[in-house]
Amino acid sequence: MTAVRIAAALLLFGLAACARAAQPAGDPSDRYTELYARLHPSVALITMQIPAEGAKRKGKWDEAYGSGAIVASGAWGSRILTDAHVVADARNLRAKVGDAGAALPLRVVAVSDDDDDLALLEIARPNLTPVAFGSMRDVVPGRAVGVLGYPIPDAFEDEHLRAVVSLYTGRIASVRNGTMEIDVAIIPGESGGPVFDASSGEVIGLAESRFDDERAIGFATPVDVIARFLAAHPRR
Repeated sequence: MTAVRIAAALLLFGLAACARAAQPAGDPSDRYTELYARLHPSVALITMQIPAEGAKRKGKWDEAYGSGAIVASGAWGSRILTDAHVVADARNLRAKVGDAGAALPLRVVAVSDDDDDLALLEIARPNLTPVAFGSMRDVVPGRAVGVLGYPIPDAFEDEHLRAVVSLYTGRIASVRNGTMEIDVAIIPGESGGPVFDASSGEVIGLAESRFDDERAIGFATPVDVIARFLAAHPRR
């Protein structure tokens, strides 16, 4: 090998070593795998019936669904946080938590106004693991996040694929007027699922879909709004 080739090879080796050194240790996907295992037992599939749309179907009821997160639990049972629009005008509310056990009846504890779009539910299943909440310091554009929820669970079950918690990953795109935009599409059924900080696993939002005609743009109710709502409705 000529001296020029040796020098070029050494230069390339040095550049490659620098590139490896600049990369963060570990595969980011490993972190998501760890956080999925930690958080997925705290995610609920909420099923219900809602009034059918259309004059010809007046008086009929349709099956509907959404997601939620365990926010408090004890020997008395557990509380689930979801979007208010998920349970609006619904009956026969039931929930299954973390893919395990039977679906149990739910009762609505509190519902926020339309701007905040939050609802607090209670289930008679004790001693579950609540999610941990982060702070608004973590709600900044560019922050890596994950979304956990149950996308179109009836379609999966129709294909004999089971309804299990799904994980989608992305980043916060913007923060505006009491909501945060994320570059993760919120698929029907995922509304109410937790949005968590990919570095800590702390929940910093609750997934929601605002644009019916543009599903590719996702939103989340940020953690400061969630904190105010939960503080206003303590368990007595």
